Amino acid sequence: MTEEASHAQSDGPAHRSVEMGVAIACALFGIITIIGSLQVGIGWGPSGPLSGFFPFYLGILIVLSSLMNLKSAMSIDTVRQFATWPQLGQVLKVIVPTTIYTVVLPYTGIYVASVVLIAGFMIWIGKYTWYKAVFLGFAVPAAFYVMFEKWFLVPLPKGPIEYWLGL
Repeated sequence: MTEEASHAQSDGPAHRSVEMGVAIACALFGIITIIGSLQVGIGWGPSGPLSGFFPFYLGILIVLSSLMNLKSAMSIDTVRQFATWPQLGQVLKVIVPTTIYTVVLPYTGIYVASVVLIAGFMIWIGKYTWYKAVFLGFAVPAAFYVMFEKWFLVPLPKGPIEYWLGL
């Protein structure tokens, strides 16, 4: 194997640094949970535990677990690779549009956002023809509309277009 090919395979974040990063992020989440619980109260009131009681102890468990994971991650070999940058790029191809979907959903409603997400994924990542993607992009949310709104009588988040259409 040439030096160039060897360097290309090892190009990416180390497994140890990713594990440590996730452990630290989880610990921060636990600390935020503890702080929020303390603000709303962790003791007992006249009718039982206050609203921060259980989240406080869950936050402590999250922090302790994260510290254990951080200690374990420190013993991981520093040479071992987590993933290559192209592999992480493939993951981002899914994470970024899904994050955008989550952010715009309250403003567009679940049906419009889902049409765009499904059709977009099918065309961009799945390489489907546009007419199949558009058809299924509309068919899946329509099926969910019938199933949830009509059969189960569970309303899903709607946006201005759904209200305009009277859905």
